[in-house]
Amino acid sequence: MGADSEQLGWLKLLLAPGLGGGTLSKLGLEPGDFPTLPDCSASELKQLGLKAGIVYALHNPDPERLQACQDWLAAPGHHLVAITDALYPPLLRRIDDAPPLLLVNGRKEVLVQPQLAIVGSRNVTAGGREHAREFADSLSRAGFVITSGLALGVDGEAHAAAIQADGLTIAVGGTGPDQVYPARHRQLAHQIVDNGAVISSYAPGVGPRSGHFPARNRIISGMSLGVLVVEAGIQSGSLITARLAAEQGREVFAIPGSIRNPMARGCHRLIRQGAKLVETAEEIIEELRPLSEQLAESLRGLIQQTETEPLKPIGSGASQSDVNSSSPALLQDAQSRQLLEAVGFDPTPIDVIIERAQMSTQTVSSMLLMLELEGHVNAHAGGRYSRSGT
Repeated sequence: MGADSEQLGWLKLLLAPGLGGGTLSKLGLEPGDFPTLPDCSASELKQLGLKAGIVYALHNPDPERLQACQDWLAAPGHHLVAITDALYPPLLRRIDDAPPLLLVNGRKEVLVQPQLAIVGSRNVTAGGREHAREFADSLSRAGFVITSGLALGVDGEAHAAAIQADGLTIAVGGTGPDQVYPARHRQLAHQIVDNGAVISSYAPGVGPRSGHFPARNRIISGMSLGVLVVEAGIQSGSLITARLAAEQGREVFAIPGSIRNPMARGCHRLIRQGAKLVETAEEIIEELRPLSEQLAESLRGLIQQTETEPLKPIGSGASQSDVNSSSPALLQDAQSRQLLEAVGFDPTPIDVIIERAQMSTQTVSSMLLMLELEGHVNAHAGGRYSRSGT
């Protein structure tokens, strides 16, 4: 399949309603086969289990919308990053329902760098605004890409602080990549493009809809090593991001606040539920350093092959010897050997691995990532894993 025909196949998948990562992962195909689906006959697609509406959409995409996608991608700095792409976010690839493709406006290589999500209330207090900026500044200077959702309040403050710290930031949109929501963050979005990327899993022309934002939050947490909630009311959408992060095996951090501040109640609830209470960015850096350093080192060669600037080290002053000393060979550890036995040589869903290993979701997710980076396990579509045979 040529490059143009492959891109066209991906775009037809993007435009087919109801054909997300969850549906694709259940077809029993390798991700490399996904863009060939529009070329399959109706009977072949139905045999795979696709509904008639999806089959029709694959064979009859709206020509104007398809052209709009192609026109958007033709502009400088606009990219299609499919799940088969080497620059697809490595942690996002591991979750259930991972979006089959992302539309990226900006520097696509930033997607594979270690990310820390910062989220919180749109109605942020003055203190919360200050906390968001302070943590984003420190974490950005430590080498983390600051990931958030471009919303008013905490999100916007985190993006802006990362940019001011000369760091990198990613905004995940709940609209198509040709739109900015909220509109007042249009200038901020332009700055993010220059200092990272604005990404979307929706086609050009798609406007903001309430159902898009939980899916947007799932991408934010899925790409990140951890999620920091700065301020959140009891009904805040940030709590959805935190819940998704916990389900994905990510670390959840929360900043405590005054018992009289309604915007602190969501954080207090998270802490009661097991989120890590943090008072300084250094606590987050220390918690995530071993895993983020290993991820960064594994991807360093890939980044340099794209002729971009090298990855920043995670944690100021951390030498490579420090990193190596904090990450001993996994296979010398009995718990790692136990986990490998639970994985097996056939692609196995992560929930089955967790049940077999009798370990927590967080432990299994973290160890699987490290085993994957060391080449001992392979990740497959739909959150499945197999032993590599090494």
